[in-house]
Amino acid sequence: MRQISNQRSGLSILVLVLGLIWIALSAKNQAPADRSTPAPRSGFPAPDVNLVNLDGQEVQLGDFLGRPVLVNFWASWCPPCRAEMPTFQKIYTEYESQGFVFLAVNSQESRAIALDYAQSNAFTFPVLLDEDGVVSNRYRIVSLPTTFFINRYGFISDVVYGGPISEAYLRIQVEKLLKEDR
Repeated sequence: MRQISNQRSGLSILVLVLGLIWIALSAKNQAPADRSTPAPRSGFPAPDVNLVNLDGQEVQLGDFLGRPVLVNFWASWCPPCRAEMPTFQKIYTEYESQGFVFLAVNSQESRAIALDYAQSNAFTFPVLLDEDGVVSNRYRIVSLPTTFFINRYGFISDVVYGGPISEAYLRIQVEKLLKEDR
C-alpha cells in the first residue's frame, strides 16, 4: 500500500515539474508585450494592425473604418476555437453583404498549418497570420479564443474571452454593430 502511495507521489511531482517546464518554455517563445498602451477594452480604439493573409496580401484593420469588424484570435489546436468557427462562417456568409467584416487572426501557428485548417473547413472569411505573436501581444491576448467587436468608427464595443461564442450572442452583437449610427 505504501509503495502505491509513493508511486503516486512521484508521478504527481513529475507531472508538476513537466508542467512548470512547459509554462517556462511557452513564455520564452512569446514576443514581449507592449506595455506602453492600455490593454484594448470596450470603449477604447482598437489597435490598428497590419497582417498578411493566407494569400500573402497585407491587410490593415484601419482599411475597414466605416464598417463593423469582428476580430477573432484563434489557433487550430484550440478546441473552443474549432467549435466556434462554423458559427463564424455562417454569420460571415449571412452578413458580409451588409458590410460586416470578419477577420480570423491565427495566433502563432505557421502559414501551412493555418492554410490547411482553413482549406479543410472551407472558410471563406479572411484568415490573417500572426506567426510571431506581435499582434496578439498588442491586443494582450492571454487566452484563445478572444474576440473583439469593433464598431464602424474603430472603437471596441465588446470583448469576449474564451468560447465558443453562441450563435445567438454573435448574431445580436453583429446586428447591433450594423445598426449603429446608420
